Amino acid sequence: MTNRSRSTLFLIEQLIVIAVFAICAVACISILTAAYFYATDSRATGYAMSYAESGAEVFRATGGDFDAVSKIMSGTARNGENGSQILTVFYDSSWQIMNNSTEASFVLNLEVFDSNAVNSANLVAGHLVVSKITGEELIAFPLTARK
Repeated sequence: MTNRSRSTLFLIEQLIVIAVFAICAVACISILTAAYFYATDSRATGYAMSYAESGAEVFRATGGDFDAVSKIMSGTARNGENGSQILTVFYDSSWQIMNNSTEASFVLNLEVFDSNAVNSANLVAGHLVVSKITGEELIAFPLTARK
């Protein structure tokens, strides 16, 4: 009877140890999953900032010349509302430029407003947005450049 009592206690002790281990494993997996998603978002934000900065520098260096900007940035140009021009550049999940949006993960939109609106100050105004293809904005800011 004593042997049976000891083996039952040993079995209960092992089950408790396994249960504690399982709870700790679930907590660790949860923490690692959250860390992975934070790292992925941080990486996307870093790349978005880098490409937005490059776009802003190209815009400023060309004096807001839309044709020059679209040629340098290798994007798709289209006319927007109120006489503005919009440059769209698509990126895949590795931040490589893509020709279309079918498999894109990120998009950079540069809108150059009608230059006659700020002509008195000899400035060209624009707005740059980098976002996920789902529409979640990563970074956005206004731009101005001297003609």
